[in-house]
Amino acid sequence: MDKKITIAIDGFSSTGKSTLAKQIAAHLGYVYVDSGAMYRAVTLYAMENGFVSPTHLDKEGLVSSLPDIKLEFHFNPEAGFGEMYLNGQNVEKKIRTLEVSGLVSRIAEISEVRAKLVEQQQHMGENKGVVMDGRDIGTVVFPNAELKLFMVASAETRAQRRFDELTQKGETVTFEAVLENVQQRDHIDSNREDSPLIQAVDAIAIDNSNLSREEQFELVLGLVNEATQL
Repeated sequence: MDKKITIAIDGFSSTGKSTLAKQIAAHLGYVYVDSGAMYRAVTLYAMENGFVSPTHLDKEGLVSSLPDIKLEFHFNPEAGFGEMYLNGQNVEKKIRTLEVSGLVSRIAEISEVRAKLVEQQQHMGENKGVVMDGRDIGTVVFPNAELKLFMVASAETRAQRRFDELTQKGETVTFEAVLENVQQRDHIDSNREDSPLIQAVDAIAIDNSNLSREEQFELVLGLVNEATQL
């Protein structure tokens, strides 16, 4: 590699952004940051402290508590990536439940939450050599990233992936519930006022509906090689 770059991967939920980002980061020896895990951790905090539920949102209470929320990634050598810690506790498994998935987009709509996390994310990428995935990485967090990708796949394909992932973890869910969650998150993410999910004008769109992980990895690795030689 001729130089270290910043790689921003955006896209809809369950398009495999995190899987791809982990693969690329591990191959390049880059830092991987799962921005979605940060929003999920704030959501978990809000749930556990009574600030949010399916029928309730205490925005003012959550915003006033933001200084009490400490987020960190601790590298797990067995997993091969940094796991999410909330106020000193490993919450990697807790933040991946369907309950958190059903509320995270509502929390991510809150401007004060986004401002807090974007500032942390930008700090993590100051020295480049970072792969970050999320909803607004190429448009807001790293608008000058050397390589921007935008991942897409059909809602049904994404719901099936998410359903398989949850059932493999032992959760009792229905495909219909997962599909509804995917569609709801798409709508909220794309229509929120603050940093909506949009494709950056200089991002490369990748539809991975019919791509294997290996095919996707090779495709993106070629794009990385091109970007590092510019």
